[in-house]
Amino acid sequence: MDIHRLEAFRDNYIFVLHNPAQGAEQGLAAVVDPGDAQPVLQTLEHLGATLTAILNTHHHSDHVGGNSQLLERFPQAQVYGGIGDRGRIPGQTHFLREGDRVQLWGGQGADSDQPTAEVIFVPGHTRAHIAYYFAPSKTTDWGELFCGDTLFAGGCGRLFEGTPQQMVTSLGKLRQLPDTTRVWCAHEYTLNNLKFAITVDGSNAALHQRLTQVQAARGQAQPTVPTSLGLEKQTNPFLRWDDIHLQQAVKSTSTVQTFARLRGKKDQF
Repeated sequence: MDIHRLEAFRDNYIFVLHNPAQGAEQGLAAVVDPGDAQPVLQTLEHLGATLTAILNTHHHSDHVGGNSQLLERFPQAQVYGGIGDRGRIPGQTHFLREGDRVQLWGGQGADSDQPTAEVIFVPGHTRAHIAYYFAPSKTTDWGELFCGDTLFAGGCGRLFEGTPQQMVTSLGKLRQLPDTTRVWCAHEYTLNNLKFAITVDGSNAALHQRLTQVQAARGQAQPTVPTSLGLEKQTNPFLRWDDIHLQQAVKSTSTVQTFARLRGKKDQF
């Protein structure tokens, strides 16, 4: 599975997952959160690929806005989303729950080793938000996490339809994944996120080092996605609500209250 990161709008990322291998499934592709169809269609044409699946993490228009146009070109493509997003995702054909599994190439081809995503229910940003996790085939390989607007590089999503408790639970699920997991989040928010993180976690040497690296990368218009879950666990305050230094920074001893105060500060940053 090759992953192609596409830019859309001001700061969105769309991900095309492509099978370049020989055999019955050669030239098949899936897309994650196509807010805009045009860059996806251009990429599919360049790859000579047929779209078999649209994987939506949640219903916001900058994640599903391209669904209808893609289905006009590839009407057989299956559209996946959370069961709670019924009626909110254009063309949705599959309504997913926690623990469901999605085979990228569907029933096409005979390869039982095709990439398969586990569905993780992660409400908070929206009430029906899900993430797709592709576990590595070997323990020495990287896993791939497509988490939409739940976890960002250095941050997390705003709470539009969920509660702090829901988001802590959701982020806790993602935090349990291996450090060797690539995090393909849907926005280029990293620099701003880390500038905020420094204000509440200023004694974190790994965070200072990361901020310097990201400032250099963004100064050259280089993307900072994907990140790694191991790096997020070290430097992302929204995965460290139980860290004593962060609790002291927001004057809280409760994990949920710590998260809520961090999120409130970030909303005002």
